Amino acid sequence: MTSRTPAPKMPARGIARSAARLAAVQALYQQQMEGTPEAQLLDEFHRHRLGAEIEDVQFADADRVHFDDVVKGVLARIEEIDALLSERLADGWRLDRLDKTMVQVLRAGAYELLARADVATATIITEYVDVAHAFFEEREAKFVNGVLDAVGKGVR
Repeated sequence: MTSRTPAPKMPARGIARSAARLAAVQALYQQQMEGTPEAQLLDEFHRHRLGAEIEDVQFADADRVHFDDVVKGVLARIEEIDALLSERLADGWRLDRLDKTMVQVLRAGAYELLARADVATATIITEYVDVAHAFFEEREAKFVNGVLDAVGKGVR
């Protein structure tokens, strides 16, 4: 019989924040693609997605306050955030050339780096790299790491 050390458990707040970040990226994507008004978007996610069971999969309940802050914050400061991100892209690259989901990951991460001084820079970057892994391969996750690291150094 072998014994294995159990993996460390993430505190419930950490899981809820991670779920909020992932949901915020999804909500921002929906808003960009469909133009869903902010109030309707937040209501839809609160009632039908956060912590819901979808197609027999139970999703972790998200920190709704954090979710709302990220979505509202990105939408309120989108021009500032996009300018900040654009400054950190390689020559010849523009946000509109990036995958639409990638843009939302970067926007949400940049917003937190700008506005959430209560959250450590490394935590924000790590969390959004993890979000990127939900949608992309390692190469793209490294891209998120590089861009958000550059944003963090510029704003903190």
